[in-house]
Amino acid sequence: MIIEVKKLRFAYPGQAEILKGISFDLAQGVFLSIAGPNGSGKTTLLNLLSGLLSPASGSITIDSVPVQNYSIRRLARKIAVVRQEFVPVFEFSASQVVSMARTPYLGAFAFETDADRKAITEALEMTDTIRFADRPLNHLSGGERQLIFIARALAQQTPILLLDEPTSFLDMKHQVDIYDLLKKMQVEKQKTIVAVTHDINLASQYSDMVLLLGADGGYEFGPTREVLSTERIESVFGVKTFTAQIGQTRFFFPLGKFTKNHSSPPGL
Repeated sequence: MIIEVKKLRFAYPGQAEILKGISFDLAQGVFLSIAGPNGSGKTTLLNLLSGLLSPASGSITIDSVPVQNYSIRRLARKIAVVRQEFVPVFEFSASQVVSMARTPYLGAFAFETDADRKAITEALEMTDTIRFADRPLNHLSGGERQLIFIARALAQQTPILLLDEPTSFLDMKHQVDIYDLLKKMQVEKQKTIVAVTHDINLASQYSDMVLLLGADGGYEFGPTREVLSTERIESVFGVKTFTAQIGQTRFFFPLGKFTKNHSSPPGL
């Protein structure tokens, strides 16, 4: 197992416990989606996995080594993180942002090697961003910036990718493009993908495993089809749901009180 989480507990100072004894194992080359309602601890768990936060109790190991035992540089060779999309302040070019991923590999004199330049170019090519590599990051669209951040993570050449809402604020095409790319990296490069998402349907289409967190601290972990059921989604999210199936994939649609039917007033 490349990631092992055992009886993990966490609470922010002065607040109620948000994660209550979570345990799961993840093998190399698996796509895991972390889903759940707001406040259930999805981003908190990602920050614990990346070493940004420390658990109150329990353990997280990467390749059988506790996360807290890694140096920053050594952990950066194991895990690449893509945070939620943001608008940059400084006018770095797209390629300069991607090149920052090579920092963990730079020698004492911090000069890029041929291997560094090759990794940067390959990441730009894989994400189809080399065409705007020289443009300032803050001149790119939200979808283009997100692809650059994923390119930076790929250039880091780690076995694990952690992503926090990688498709937030993106249109449907960019959402599918990004998840297609992540799935390609999983299949072709044997990357272990851990993605926090609010989109149950993207999780259903792309992930092998799902960790579904409840607002009460409960959780379900297992194969996607076993975890993502109509009954469980309705219970965890507190919303009536319509379920459809295409091939082997289930799709879930929340039903509001004004869902159209034959008795709805005109215009509703």
